[in-house]
Amino acid sequence: MNGAPDTKQLFDRILGLVEAMEENQKQKVLDLARRLLPHLTPEDIRNPHDFPDLDDPDWHFEDGQLTGIQSVRFALRALSGEVLSHGDQGASRADELQEDAEKAEQTGGR
Repeated sequence: MNGAPDTKQLFDRILGLVEAMEENQKQKVLDLARRLLPHLTPEDIRNPHDFPDLDDPDWHFEDGQLTGIQSVRFALRALSGEVLSHGDQGASRADELQEDAEKAEQTGGR
């Protein structure tokens, strides 16, 4: 068995774990929000500024944890796509983009 299927299986396991963590945290955030305002829906808590009673430090902490988990999931999905689809080509392209960005910064975007 070559490295590609093992890498894909590893990414699948990691992403599955992170997605389970995300679902658990989503429920935790919703449960805490509903302790503050029992009628809230999952859609409601996507716009907490519409509900001043959600201005609760514990709720904001848990919502921040959810945001962090989601950020990790997005990053892992991007990385898996790069590693599994492009392999070394993806890494080379990322290096090229970084070099281009550095050159643009040095020349003031010209």
